[in-house]
Amino acid sequence: MAAIVVAALNLRPALAALGPVLDQVKAATGASSAAAGLLTTLPILLMGLGALLAAPLRRALGERAGVALGLLAIAAACGLRAAWPSTAGLLASAAMVGVGVAAVQALMPGFIKRTSGEGAPRMMGLYTTGIMAGAAAAAAMSTGVTRLAGWQAMFGLWALPAILALMLWMRAAGRGAAAPAGGPIALRRPSVWKSPRAWLLLTFFGIGTGAYTLVLAWFPPFYASRGLTADQAGYALSALTVCEVLAGLAVSAAIARRPDRRPLLAAALASLLAGIACLLLAPWLVLPTVCLLGAGIGAIFPLSLIVTLDHASDPETAGDLMAFVQGGGYVMASVMPFFAGWVRDASSDLSGAWLLMAAGVVAMMVMTARFRPGARA
Repeated sequence: MAAIVVAALNLRPALAALGPVLDQVKAATGASSAAAGLLTTLPILLMGLGALLAAPLRRALGERAGVALGLLAIAAACGLRAAWPSTAGLLASAAMVGVGVAAVQALMPGFIKRTSGEGAPRMMGLYTTGIMAGAAAAAAMSTGVTRLAGWQAMFGLWALPAILALMLWMRAAGRGAAAPAGGPIALRRPSVWKSPRAWLLLTFFGIGTGAYTLVLAWFPPFYASRGLTADQAGYALSALTVCEVLAGLAVSAAIARRPDRRPLLAAALASLLAGIACLLLAPWLVLPTVCLLGAGIGAIFPLSLIVTLDHASDPETAGDLMAFVQGGGYVMASVMPFFAGWVRDASSDLSGAWLLMAAGVVAMMVMTARFRPGARA
């Protein structure tokens, strides 16, 4: 459990640490808002494409080695950002982050399903909460460490917890954690690509993750344009991610008593929609906006993965389905930060991006009605 959670803590700092110092990075490198958005879009896109390769990756490396290589890539990417602080270097490190996170996220759900048994939904809740906790820590520390040591060193410091996670994982997972190689039984499983329910799950996860990536990349710059200082905008993002963590913990605590996930999903989506409304109509209400967005995103992220896990009857199917949903979903979500940067370059405002996100949340509310208990992909 500790190895899984510590690994999860390292899956977002390279992304979450960027938002609070994004304008400083732009000024130092001369990047446009669209190019700055690409620093979030690129790793999210690669996370999605990498997740689609989970099955061959699991057969070739197994879970133990695959997750270890992913954590090593994350550590190397953080070090590269400190050593090569240019637009090209940042894009190269963003690609490495995407590949590393993709490997971990593609292989970890199958490992959780196989090792946790009936406790898999709760363990998945803790895993996703760890992901959000890492983002919260990165957002909170970003501006302070940058002020003391510069943004290059700030990014480089995140290599240390990734190395710690790698060492803990190698010791805790053990060689017995490697997934069995694929064979005739694996080949006989029906393809998730032909399942309408799998595509529905993919779309649901993609829209929800699009809200997460949009907030992660552009929430601090949005509030900086509304008069907050860089420190205040960073603290607002940190508070938002703390709300995400609390919502994720609440989901982990409640999920075992809620076999029908739809009421929880409906409440989370209502909170997210209300937060977007506050952002557009009353941006001076920072605290309510932070709480509503954080509670909504923080609950939707684990719930969407738990609902996906509910649709799989065995660990191998869980790995394939989760890889398909995360892969396509992250590819969908990767568009949002770049689109928002393009909107900001064109109009000097992000309202169009928030409106598109609100429409996506309404669509998710319609999809939720179809996630009845006992369904299979």
